[in-house]
Amino acid sequence: MPRTVRDVVFVDGVRTPFGKAGPKGIYNETRADDLVVKAIRELLRRNPDLDPKKIDEVAIAATTQIGDQGLTLGRTAGILAGLPQSVPGYSIDRMCAGALTAVTAVAGGVAFGAYDVALAGGVEHMGRHPMGEGVDPNPRFVSEKLVDESALFMGMTAENLHDRYPTITKLRADEYAVRSQEKAAKAYADGKIQQDLVPISVRNTSEAAGETGWGLVTTDEPMRPGTTLENLANLKTPFRTHGRVTAGNAAGLNDGATAAIIASEDFARENNLTVKMRLVSYSFAGVEPEVMGYGPIPATEKALAQAGLTIDDIGLFEVNEAFAVQVLAFLEHYGIADDDARVNQYGGAIAFGHPLASSGVRLMTQLARQFEEQPHVRYGLTTMCVGFGMGATVIWENPNFNAEGDSK
Repeated sequence: MPRTVRDVVFVDGVRTPFGKAGPKGIYNETRADDLVVKAIRELLRRNPDLDPKKIDEVAIAATTQIGDQGLTLGRTAGILAGLPQSVPGYSIDRMCAGALTAVTAVAGGVAFGAYDVALAGGVEHMGRHPMGEGVDPNPRFVSEKLVDESALFMGMTAENLHDRYPTITKLRADEYAVRSQEKAAKAYADGKIQQDLVPISVRNTSEAAGETGWGLVTTDEPMRPGTTLENLANLKTPFRTHGRVTAGNAAGLNDGATAAIIASEDFARENNLTVKMRLVSYSFAGVEPEVMGYGPIPATEKALAQAGLTIDDIGLFEVNEAFAVQVLAFLEHYGIADDDARVNQYGGAIAFGHPLASSGVRLMTQLARQFEEQPHVRYGLTTMCVGFGMGATVIWENPNFNAEGDSK
């Protein structure tokens, strides 16, 4: 018999503070799966009316699925978090768009009627598992010239994108990076970020400051408030001599986890769960792997077409800042100013960090907060570039929308 597609909603999302990868990072002695467990448990604590027995699926993404990021994380993290053994789970890999894909995957199940409510998120512990650990790229990629060799190195793809957009100079990228740090610092000062952070107990929280033992992580470690153009001007360009991509205008190597509750709108309202965003459309697209930062553009074109919208209908943008040039290319394509107030209002990955597979849900939690504060905005989108030449976009509707600007 024919099935009716159901409305899908974003109920809630949380994340751990993001840390710097490496031996001096806050999560150096913390397991990746334990970060996911903390996020899941916090979701359940914040939503006491959600009966864990009713959860139909747990989808958790990780790019490097080995060690403490292996063993079918959705299932194992669910058990470790105390979910009933009747709740299934699985793992996902779409590199940077892992958590975003986890959300869209379970959303499809909700829309179809296979699920009523599911958990979706991602984790990346780049300190324990550096990007590319254990991979063995097929030599045909290069020998048969299926892709340019630079496609295997994300920083090189960002330099290639600068080549494609010669008007996006290093100065513009640095100016964008400074604004990201400034907006993130302001968001923290205004209490916009802390609401969705899960405090994490860690060992050796501040080795650089001479402190050891146990401590509580409550803020993002990668942030550099007070960053100036002068600070960024002379940074090394490691991917190309006299290049434009630096550690200052790109996201770093980071650790962190995210998780979200995705449900049918009927289930959410019947179970007294908050509806923070309503899913409108989503799309993925492929581009030349050597300019993977271009991916959000065709993905957004597809998602807008599916929704019957234009870019002018979008009132808020959460664009993942893997590299400043990648965001600027997106904005330039659509004729949006570098400093447009609708874009990344709380700052982005250049400031907070980008633990690969976890970042998609961070974009969503930040957009949900902005929807709550701005009921005059009807539509927003979350978008990101993806390694090896892809882009991913999700368009959301604000359930608080009121054309007069007053919350319902």
